[in-house]
Amino acid sequence: GQRDEEEEQHSLETFTFYLSEPLSKERVEAFSDGVYAIVATLLICDICEDNVADPRDVEEKFHGSLLEALSEYGPNYLAYFGSFVTIGLLWFVHHSLFLYVIKTTRLMGLLNIFSLAFIGGLPLAYQLTSEFAEKSHNEIEAIQISCVITFFASIFQFAIWTTALFHERETLHPFARYGGKEHAFMFAKLALYPCVSLGAFFLTCLLSEFSTAVFHLMQIVIPFAFLALRIFVRISLTVIKSVMSLSRQKVVLLEEEEACLSPSETLS
Repeated sequence: GQRDEEEEQHSLETFTFYLSEPLSKERVEAFSDGVYAIVATLLICDICEDNVADPRDVEEKFHGSLLEALSEYGPNYLAYFGSFVTIGLLWFVHHSLFLYVIKTTRLMGLLNIFSLAFIGGLPLAYQLTSEFAEKSHNEIEAIQISCVITFFASIFQFAIWTTALFHERETLHPFARYGGKEHAFMFAKLALYPCVSLGAFFLTCLLSEFSTAVFHLMQIVIPFAFLALRIFVRISLTVIKSVMSLSRQKVVLLEEEEACLSPSETLS
């Protein structure tokens, strides 16, 4: 019995140490880039297969006007571009994250695989949001599934960042460590997609009639939100630094005034 307990403790220690072992950063980035590239390619494959007008239909229904025929598939193309932008921005966030990660662990690699698993579900989200009729119950559920997929794909990226912060001296560049120049912006950038996708999910529950508009608005607004986020963080940090510098100046002035006062005046 004692031998079994020792073996069990040894196995648990080995497993814990196994998760904190270093993992090749180059392999993680190469595997991630491959998954992102394949997922983006699958989106355009769906467009070419199902959303191209037949020549006979163009002649009979639309009197030979190709633009009118393509406009019938407008929602499908909008869903494609929205999904492609989502994949592109998630890749951009992933690239920014690993730009400041100098050393990866096996736990970070595991979280990255979980994130890529949901990234692979984005073509499914595209098919769901473009397949069902507008303002139907199935369309609302499809949009909610798309929000859930986007949420988990981004929240695991945030989990990688959180895991790296626990061992920031070994895993992160000094600019991205707590209090570093890029720390606040990286935190806001990684939290943007989880917050927006979760908010869009609850809005589709409350405003079911406008679920499609809410979802497409989320996909359109987020690229501009990334640009505005950088400006907002910079302004916020500048304001905080100016307030802190003013408070320090006041403290220095008070100390100088107290130093100039005589002992009797100070006691009074």
